Amino acid sequence: MSALRDALRDLPEAVFADLLESEDAYLLVVDLPGTTAETVDVSVTAGEIQVEALREKEVPEGFSYESEQRSLFLDADLPVPGDANGQEASASVDRGVLELRLPKGDEETVTTIAVEDA
Repeated sequence: MSALRDALRDLPEAVFADLLESEDAYLLVVDLPGTTAETVDVSVTAGEIQVEALREKEVPEGFSYESEQRSLFLDADLPVPGDANGQEASASVDRGVLELRLPKGDEETVTTIAVEDA
């Protein structure tokens, strides 16, 4: 799990993430303001979690950007803990907060994870 914890430290400063662990699962919580289930893609393959998120934002009429500090896109590759079972992973987005649950079990090659609105 320390590889995942270290990788979270390398995320852009504007991205806040928490990693929680219980006896039977890991829970990755990532703040992605402005995202929905439709704008977040999560997959787990061969020991890697891929998170792609697009933040939707509108520019008020009559305004244009002079400076933009909040990124529109996150593309992060994070290591899967060795005892996590990505095959049984689940994800949801609620008000711009992604929660990815990785049950503990045998490490396996995994498919794309459906992200649902909570």
